[in-house]
Amino acid sequence: YNDKDIKHYSLDAVSRGIGYVPQGTFLFSTTVRENIRFVNPQLTQEQVEHFAKLADIHDDIEQFPEGYDTEVGERGVSLSGGQKQRIAIARALATQAEFLILDDALSAVDAQTEARILENLRAIRRNESTIIATHRISSIMHADEIIVLDKGQIVERGTHSELLTNEGWYSQMYEEQQLQQKVDQGGETLG
Repeated sequence: YNDKDIKHYSLDAVSRGIGYVPQGTFLFSTTVRENIRFVNPQLTQEQVEHFAKLADIHDDIEQFPEGYDTEVGERGVSLSGGQKQRIAIARALATQAEFLILDDALSAVDAQTEARILENLRAIRRNESTIIATHRISSIMHADEIIVLDKGQIVERGTHSELLTNEGWYSQMYEEQQLQQKVDQGGETLG
């Protein structure tokens, strides 16, 4: 990293440089604000709201009974899966880490919300690395590089357009997901 062997960095330095959001997000039994500020308790309300907006959760929070002071309950029990994921994304963005890893962290949000979050990430993370592990091609189709793994082995690698022309697993999955999206939106008559 930065032309140095990663072994020359302390574990603390490496961990501070990585923001991570797993699919199974964990929220603490405290307020929405404190969940976002968890990684940086000095964040101002304005900064908390900034990260919440980037994660497309601010408007939802504003509708909560007590806004940012709303208690989320044990493990976020009072929130939907998508709301939990977006609060966890806001918390990871608050780390301002050079590396952001989203491990299927958009699985519980709808396509429009996913698109807004990804657009925000592209805008603010131009010079930083973001790794997105997902089964949804819509989450990665604008990536600089896409890597398809099968049983831990790289089976395809390239950009979205390159992988579509290969007619491999990626291309087949893209076609399936496009068809499923049409069905979900009311579909076209098959005939």
